[in-house]
Amino acid sequence: MPDYEHERDRLVDGLAGRIDDDRVVEALRRVPRHEFVPPARRDRAYVDRPLPIGDDQTISAPHMVAIMADLLELSPGESVLEIGTGCGYHAAITAEIVGAEHVASVEYSEALASEARETLADAGYGAIDVRVGDGREGWPERAPFDAVYLTCGAPEVPGALVSQLRPGGRLLAPVGSGAQTLVELRKGEDGAVERTEHGGVRFVRMRG
Repeated sequence: MPDYEHERDRLVDGLAGRIDDDRVVEALRRVPRHEFVPPARRDRAYVDRPLPIGDDQTISAPHMVAIMADLLELSPGESVLEIGTGCGYHAAITAEIVGAEHVASVEYSEALASEARETLADAGYGAIDVRVGDGREGWPERAPFDAVYLTCGAPEVPGALVSQLRPGGRLLAPVGSGAQTLVELRKGEDGAVERTEHGGVRFVRMRG
């Protein structure tokens, strides 16, 4: 039986120097990534790389999850929308920081959404709200959000997601039809949106 806790600590120790927010580092230590990885690939759960989870989707590399959580500058109690639940790992990291009841996640695949709900519940994050839908539409009934992030690439940031950000809100998305760039949008109190780019990334494409 692998010593998952030891492997997780070793992984997080290697990432800690790249992350400014200690809460992100502690979230990485607390969330059992191996429980979100398919059993056949569980021996690689704490290798810093994406892994297939079925339905042509992946669980993101831990460093990318950490970078995105760090950039969003999340605080306890903030309302967060995730587009692309996948296996639920990224949502669990977010929940460790803001609280599971404050995380809403939209997944295109009904099968993945169902599996993610079960895995999240088993891991103690059952309060995360997961629904099946087109991520481009966001979750209007739960808006506005303090932060929104996409775990899938889109040609451009869907306008509905920007509109569901409250003033002062932040959004992170991999943007590009071919090569992708991690784009950060911040909405000012006057509704104006400021855009910052954080370099090249590679994510699965948004479906819908």
